[in-house]
Amino acid sequence: MDRNLLDKENFNQNQNQNETQSLNQNQNQNQLQSSEQGQFQQPYQQQTTYQQTTYQQPYQTGNSDLEEPVSFADWMLTTLVMFIPCVNIIMLCVWAFGAGTKKSKSNYCKAMLVWMLISVVLSFVLGGVFMATIAAIMQEQGMYH
Repeated sequence: MDRNLLDKENFNQNQNQNETQSLNQNQNQNQLQSSEQGQFQQPYQQQTTYQQTTYQQPYQTGNSDLEEPVSFADWMLTTLVMFIPCVNIIMLCVWAFGAGTKKSKSNYCKAMLVWMLISVVLSFVLGGVFMATIAAIMQEQGMYH
């Protein structure tokens, strides 16, 4: 019985030595291959990770540069007024250049006035081109003297 136990222990030791030798040979071959390729492998080193703490500054109510945003209901009313002819132009001027209007709404109204001016100028230019084209066609057909 003791003989079997000794044989098993010897067998396990021999097997462990063979596995260790095999691992060492594989590592040596890998290092040789990587050095042949001009690369150098370093053993694995555990890298430390650092956590960066984020700081959020609290909302400052005393700062005069910050103002309360325009409410959803106020934007809905502004959009509704934009659908009414003539009133929309008057109200855009009031909101764009008035003293009691919030800055974001004032900038929006100024931008809308600029777009309205651009659209009016383009309408006159394109209308003039259209009228000149119609007049040329009519003159060519003899309808216009």
